[in-house]
Amino acid sequence: MAQCPLARQGRFARLAPLVIASMALLITGCAGSGANSTPSARSSHVASASIAGDWISVQRGDTLGTIARRAGIPLLRLQRFNPGVDSRHLAVGQRLLVPSRQERAPSGGPYRYQVRPGDTYSAVARRFGTTTARIQSANPGVRATDLKVGQLIQVPLRASSASTSRATAASSAPSSSARLPDPGPVTSRARGWPWPLDDYRVVRRYGNDSRGRLQPMLLATDEGANAKAVADGEVSFADSMRQLGKVVIVHHADNLQSVYALCGDILVSKGDQVTRGTPLCSVGKHSSTGRYDLLFDMRHGGKPIDPGTILR
Repeated sequence: MAQCPLARQGRFARLAPLVIASMALLITGCAGSGANSTPSARSSHVASASIAGDWISVQRGDTLGTIARRAGIPLLRLQRFNPGVDSRHLAVGQRLLVPSRQERAPSGGPYRYQVRPGDTYSAVARRFGTTTARIQSANPGVRATDLKVGQLIQVPLRASSASTSRATAASSAPSSSARLPDPGPVTSRARGWPWPLDDYRVVRRYGNDSRGRLQPMLLATDEGANAKAVADGEVSFADSMRQLGKVVIVHHADNLQSVYALCGDILVSKGDQVTRGTPLCSVGKHSSTGRYDLLFDMRHGGKPIDPGTILR
């Protein structure tokens, strides 16, 4: 369908800074989502005995320091087990992996890693920026098909991964920059994804407006349309947000997230596993435009990216 630019800014342009800020509070990394996902993340506001060695969800007021203290582990170890996470920009609902007391993360590797439910060599390799072959070589007596929950394995890192871990630790220093860290290039697998709507027209493209404010993509469609998941993943948020109405956020493999806002009725729940094409929400009619609009956004490691680089 032919695409056309937005003729007038309207309400959404005025709300752009709030839109971006609201999304930044909810978009998070998605390590372990998809086919190799871990169990539902737990709140970090539980006893420290229950969060060490588990996935947790960041709650309002959390910092990496307070989470590390509750888990009884060094802050640097928590940082190294969450490469790419910026301590200055933790988001409510963000999933973090809290290492157990017997896990270790030396700066040059190899990590001593405890197998969790749903883990595979490939999933662990993706998380720490290494390869399945390197993990298999470091664990000659442990076949990939014989992994057991609680088992300790060695995870050797590439040189670049070690540098990433050190950079992550350094990122806790104060900075005047409000930008999220570069999560690295999007993998080649994240290409040719379908658009979230069967019939649509682009009424606002992703990018900066005349004032330099970043604007998420806005799509117009017809009455009765449903927004669909652009790839397999796990629903991390399905509720209302101020200024954005009803919102669905899906975490995908390779630290990618898709956001569907200005929804009518939400058709999924938080924690649902969805596949490409799963209906997520209906698209509602908005009084300010008279259209059926869907605000669509893509994120990589919490950093906004142009959906046009991924969608076909």
